[in-house]
Amino acid sequence: MSFLDRLLGTSKPVASKTEALFAMTTAVITLQASLHLEPSNAAALAFKAIDVGQFEALKQDIGTLLQIRAADTKSTMSTMTDTYGYQWVILQTEQFEDLVTTIHLVSEELKSRGFGEQLLSSVFKFTGEGRNVYWIYNYKRGTFYPMVPTGGQTRDNAFELRLQVLMKHELPIEPELERWYSLWGSPV
Repeated sequence: MSFLDRLLGTSKPVASKTEALFAMTTAVITLQASLHLEPSNAAALAFKAIDVGQFEALKQDIGTLLQIRAADTKSTMSTMTDTYGYQWVILQTEQFEDLVTTIHLVSEELKSRGFGEQLLSSVFKFTGEGRNVYWIYNYKRGTFYPMVPTGGQTRDNAFELRLQVLMKHELPIEPELERWYSLWGSPV
C-alpha cells in the first residue's frame, strides 16, 4: 500500500495468488499414506459473479482449453451459480495431478481476462474413514485450510486442527483460524 493510499484510507484489491495450488500435487501423497484420505476426481473453483455475457464467453474459452487438454487428461467441466450468487466451475479428471493443473489453468485464464480479483477459492475433496475432508485454497491469501463437515452445518474442528499440524510442512496452511471459512454446499 502506498503512502497516499494510507493517507486517503483507500486500498487496492488483493491480487490472486495461484502458484501455491501446486503444493497439493505433492501433499496428496501424505494425505493418502498417513491419513488414508483418497482424493476425489473432481474439484471446484468459486469466484464472484461476473456479467452473464462475459461468463458465457469465459465458459466457451475454458471449454476450448479443456478440449485441448482432454486428449491427455480426459477433463470435463460444468458450471453453476450457487444460492449466494457465486459462480463455480466444476472440473473432473481421471488423475489428481491433472485436476490440480487444470484448476490452475482455469485460474490463470480468469486472471488473464481481468477477473483475478473475483477469484475466491478452490475446493478439493478427499474421503476416508467414513468422512469427507475438503481442502480449500484461498486465492487472496495463497493458503489452504481444511474443512471437515460432520452433518448439518457443523464441523469437526479437532480433526481440522490435527490436519493443520500434520500438513503444515506440505501445504501453505492459513495461520489465522478465523479465516477458515465454511463453504457449505460446495458442488464437489
